[in-house]
Amino acid sequence: MANPVPYTPDMETVEPDEAETVRGLEEQFRIILETTSQDYGHAVRSVHAKGHGIARGTLTVADGLPPELAQGLFATPGRYEAILRISTNAGDILDDSVRLSRGVALKILGVEGERLPESEGDGTQDFLMVNGPAFPAPTPEKFLANLKLLARTTDKAEGAKKALSAVLRTFEAALEAVGSQSTTLVSLGGARPVHPLGATYFSQTPFRYGDYVAKFQLVPISTIKDYADETINATGRPDAIRENVNEVLAVQGGTWELRVQLCTDLETMPVEDPTVVWDEEASQFRTVATLNVPPQTAWENGVSESVEDALFFSPWRGLAAHRPLGGVNRARKDTYHMSGEYRAKFNGCPFHDIRQLSELPQATAAE
Repeated sequence: MANPVPYTPDMETVEPDEAETVRGLEEQFRIILETTSQDYGHAVRSVHAKGHGIARGTLTVADGLPPELAQGLFATPGRYEAILRISTNAGDILDDSVRLSRGVALKILGVEGERLPESEGDGTQDFLMVNGPAFPAPTPEKFLANLKLLARTTDKAEGAKKALSAVLRTFEAALEAVGSQSTTLVSLGGARPVHPLGATYFSQTPFRYGDYVAKFQLVPISTIKDYADETINATGRPDAIRENVNEVLAVQGGTWELRVQLCTDLETMPVEDPTVVWDEEASQFRTVATLNVPPQTAWENGVSESVEDALFFSPWRGLAAHRPLGGVNRARKDTYHMSGEYRAKFNGCPFHDIRQLSELPQATAAE
């Protein structure tokens, strides 16, 4: 593998109108939040609103990492408590028969080191990932255009969304059959309804990796990897994903590897365009830590909703050594914070830094 490119601040290019674009994103997020909070009488996330499981586990940083991988959180071996949230990407709570991308948010607790701005009082490192390697928008402006479409369809007839999802899935499946994919069709409801525990997840956007730059990946390695080709039939089962995730995690738990892909060429692995998938032949994903989730109940009605309210995830909560990079990541900073503050104020439940797993409401232990 070629040598990784050293990180320098001039890798990023801030466009003159970026602040205006961020204000536009905040406006669209607010439209989604106000619509859904009026519908539910409770504020939910403006993206990835529906949680399908919240699992508690341990992240173990590997011993003996080479210097280019022993960076930031991964500079020294160690064990950390961790929280894994499984979700789908819409800003409203939909029937699971609407075929959407799967997402995970991983929060590592008890992390020490120089913090990102406005994260100084925290002790966590957040990683947000989706089960596809490319972000659907190359720039903040395109991100805003996509979000306007999602805002307009929030709170529209669910029956129409289910019908549209079936049509979009037909077109997307045809593309996949010839080795292609449309991130637009996937984001609008044409995603393959995969089992989230068997999926591989990607940060899509790049991050500082100590002295270098990297993207992240989360890969199942225990027997849950056998679900990689499984799909979930949600016909007549509005919460099918929660049911299937519970069924598996209650019996066997799960183990994942957290991997990083170092940037080795800024021309072919750009920082400012997350629609470009970095070539794995030029720089493969390499394991830096292992996430272990013991058998447990991942979703319990009446308990998990309180956990949802208590948790806030953002790529900007973490170490300065893992600073989010690129325009899309910069656009997420203030918008995610605004969304979290809206949710906290509406629900009367201010979010706070979770220091240890025992602070969260506890679900019934799996038998």
